[in-house]
Amino acid sequence: MNSNRDKVRRSQEIAYKFMSAMAGDLPGFEEATRALFAGDHEQFHSLISSWPVDVRDYVRKLSASAFQREHAT
Repeated sequence: MNSNRDKVRRSQEIAYKFMSAMAGDLPGFEEATRALFAGDHEQFHSLISSWPVDVRDYVRKLSASAFQREHAT
C-alpha cells in the first residue's frame, strides 16, 4: 500500500525541515540527511548523537515513522 510509503515520506520531509532550520550547521548534518532519506536508522542515529539533546531528541521524534520501511508490505 502507498499509505505506508506516504507516512515514511512525510516523516522524512518534516524531520528534514526541522533539521535544516535547527541543525544545518551541526556536524554530520549532510550525512544525517542522506541517512534519513536512505532509511538507514543506525547511521542516522549515530550521526545525530552529538547534537544538542533537545534538537536530537526532537529530530528522533519527528523521524520515527521514517524508519518503518521494514514493516511495509
